[in-house]
Amino acid sequence: MTDDASGTLDEALERLHASGPERAGWLSNHAPMAVEALVRHGQGRTVHRWLDRYRDKLEEMPGGYARITEENWREALGDPRRLADWPAYFDRELADRPWRDVLAVWWPRLLPGIAGGATHPVIRVGHAVRTLLDAPGTTTAPRTAELAQALGYWAARHDPLPPLRQQPGPASGSAADALAAVEPVADQSGDIRARLARLTAFPTWPPAPRPTSRTTTPDAPDAANTANTADAADPPEQARRRLTELVRAATHRYATHGHGSPVMLVHAATAPNAVLRVLPALPRELWAPSLDAAWAASAAVTAVYAPPEPLPADRLPSAAGVTPEEVFARAAAHGDEHAIKLTDTALDVAQGPDAMALDVAQHPDAMALAAALHACAMIDPAF
Repeated sequence: MTDDASGTLDEALERLHASGPERAGWLSNHAPMAVEALVRHGQGRTVHRWLDRYRDKLEEMPGGYARITEENWREALGDPRRLADWPAYFDRELADRPWRDVLAVWWPRLLPGIAGGATHPVIRVGHAVRTLLDAPGTTTAPRTAELAQALGYWAARHDPLPPLRQQPGPASGSAADALAAVEPVADQSGDIRARLARLTAFPTWPPAPRPTSRTTTPDAPDAANTANTADAADPPEQARRRLTELVRAATHRYATHGHGSPVMLVHAATAPNAVLRVLPALPRELWAPSLDAAWAASAAVTAVYAPPEPLPADRLPSAAGVTPEEVFARAAAHGDEHAIKLTDTALDVAQGPDAMALDVAQHPDAMALAAALHACAMIDPAF
C-alpha cells in the first residue's frame, strides 16, 4: 500500500470500530473486510463513499456482559453474549504482547470453530493480518485494534462442526476433485447454522504424501517430482502448497457452481484464503492444522449450498481481454461486499506467485477472473 492508501485504511478502520461485528441479531458486519480489499486494489478513493452507503448496515457495539480473563476464557468461548467482552480482552492482550505472539496462542484455540459466524470471523482475521504484514515493525493502532475486533468476533462466535465421518478421498488427490466429491446435505433449508448441523461426513483430504518418483535423471528432473520431494522433506511447505491449491480450486468452482447460492458460496473460497493469508504470521508447526481447518470450512460451505449441477461452460462470463485491475474496478462499482471479497480472492489466485507455476493450458487466471465476474453478475448490486 502507498502511504496515502494506508492512511485511508486507518481512517476507515477508526470510523468502523465504534460499530459491532454484527447487525440484526446475527448478520455480519462486512465493512472492515471490504474496505481493506478496496484500498489494497487501488480503490481507496471510493472507501468513504462506500462506507457512507453501508452505514445503514452498521449497529453500535453491544454492551459488555462480563470481563474475560485467563481463568474464565474457556467458558466464554462461543458465547455470543460476549461480543463486546472478547474484543476488549484482545485489546488488553495486544497492548501487552506483540500481535504475532497473541495470534500464535489463540489461532489453534480458535481453529476448531472456524465455521462459526458463517466463517466471517476467520475471514476478518485474514484481512486484519494481511494489513499487519504489510509493514512489519510499523503497525498502526487502528490495524492492531482491527485484529482485536476480528479475533474477538471469532471467539464469541466460535462453533465447532458436528462430529463427521471420514469418507475416502478422490483417487487423484486434487483439491478440485475433493470438493466435487463432497456430498450435498439432503435438506438445504434454513440458515447456515441449521444446515451445518446436518453435516455427517466429508471426503478425506488432503491425501497422504505421494512416494517420490525416481524415474527422472539428475540433469533433467521432473518439476512435479522435485516439488514433491521438497514437500516430503518440509511438511509445513506441503501444507502451504495444498492450501494454495484448495483456494484455487474453490475459486474456480465458484465460477461453475456459485449459482447454488451466489452469496454464501463465496465463503467456500474466501475462508480458506483467509487462512492462507495468515500462514506467514504463524509458527510453521501450525500450518498443517490450519490446512485441515481450511478444508473443513470450505467443504462444509460446499456441502450445505452446492447446486445439483454445474453451470454449462457456455454460460460462464468471459474474462478474455479483461485485466485483473478492470475486474476489481467492476466489483468496486458493483459495491456488494461479497462480490468485492470474492474478487479480492480471485485476484490472489490469478496474480499470486503460485499461479505462475501452473500449466498455461489450465488457464488459471481466466477461470479465477471469470469467477469474479460471475459473482458480480449473480449478486445484486449494492448501490
